[in-house]
Amino acid sequence: MKGTLAQLRSYERSAQLLMVNQFTINLGFYMLMPYLAAHLSGTLGLAGWLVGLVLGVRNFSQQGMFLVGGTLADRFGYKPLIVAGCVLRTLGFATLGLVDSLPALLAASAATGLAGALFNPAVRAYLAAATGDRRLEAFALFNVFYQAGILLGPLVGMVLTGAGFRVTCLVAAGVFALLSVVQIRALPARGGRAERERAAGRHTGVLAQWRGVLANRPFLLFSAAMTGSYVLSFQVYLALPLEVKRLGGEGPFGTAAVAALFAVSGLSTILGQTRVTRWCRARMPAGRALAWGLLTMALAFLPLLAATALPVPDAGPGRWALAAVPPALSALLLAVGTMITYPFEMDTIVRLSGDRLVATHYGLYNTFCGIGITLGNLLTGAALDASRSAGLPALPWLVLPALGLACGAALLGLHRTGRLTRHGGPAVVPG
Repeated sequence: MKGTLAQLRSYERSAQLLMVNQFTINLGFYMLMPYLAAHLSGTLGLAGWLVGLVLGVRNFSQQGMFLVGGTLADRFGYKPLIVAGCVLRTLGFATLGLVDSLPALLAASAATGLAGALFNPAVRAYLAAATGDRRLEAFALFNVFYQAGILLGPLVGMVLTGAGFRVTCLVAAGVFALLSVVQIRALPARGGRAERERAAGRHTGVLAQWRGVLANRPFLLFSAAMTGSYVLSFQVYLALPLEVKRLGGEGPFGTAAVAALFAVSGLSTILGQTRVTRWCRARMPAGRALAWGLLTMALAFLPLLAATALPVPDAGPGRWALAAVPPALSALLLAVGTMITYPFEMDTIVRLSGDRLVATHYGLYNTFCGIGITLGNLLTGAALDASRSAGLPALPWLVLPALGLACGAALLGLHRTGRLTRHGGPAVVPG
């Protein structure tokens, strides 16, 4: 902990603030969101499809608007978009706790998603600009704060929800209101139209900017290859909990084993991220590190594949161990793979952007990854259903490693052909 704080103090004030802000953003978000579905279906009595609609609107509004959020950040500056996102999430979370009509719930859910689309690309672009040559290490430290918020948020939310979901919503809204005030007062302005146009030497319209980014072929290839990492890492929320529940049941043991998955993932990142990044940077170039990260994620499903060869006990400690241990090992290896890739991934996006329209690149990249996660979850769900109906329990644990190996090979190919080291940037198209 002391080492993390010492490393944090070594950056300029704006970078420190962004990292602490990201911890607080995730704290506020995850103290509420894991309990929203239960509130909608239980307290408000909404049908299952309506619960899915409310949650889906939030996800769609965030994933679908990332490009817009990044573009606005490049045009108007990073700070206004960060502040706007925090203010919008304040309003969205407060509304979720105070209303019970479906139209109001949908509007609040859309607002919380749009808020993420506004501040996420801006935060990452700002951090890259503020840390310069140290951005690789900065993104590693950023991920520590990011994961700490994810780990602590549900625990705080569990305590608050015991007093009522409205309390949780209002506290989460208060967290974002405080963030808004702090950033208005303490975060220096950075980025935006004037700086970008001075660097480019000309004025460009929004559509021209998008055409330029879409013409950046190395960036597009990199984005396509990296979507696999998001599909694999997301299985901590999908395939692994389903496997735990399948063997461990829906009772207290199954619930505790699922919670352990998230604890393993979060704690390992908090304790190991900066060390893993430092070790990788000293021994390999970015492209090779990214490929190794994807390979590690592919290998993460081997414990589950091996477990399918074992007889499943009817009950008792043997069944509990089979339900808990292989998924926990998989969660640990997925966390290690993410630790390897994340800082190099964020740094590579900046390098491929040529340090121009960085937030727009982050926005488009997040959109690609969101689409990839959606399609990947459909594939994973189909593999899980097919494995149960056909009596082939190993099928999902063969499909997912194959995806990881394919994406890792693609990244290695991009590295060997020099596409990941070019300072290309978007083509500048007058508009």
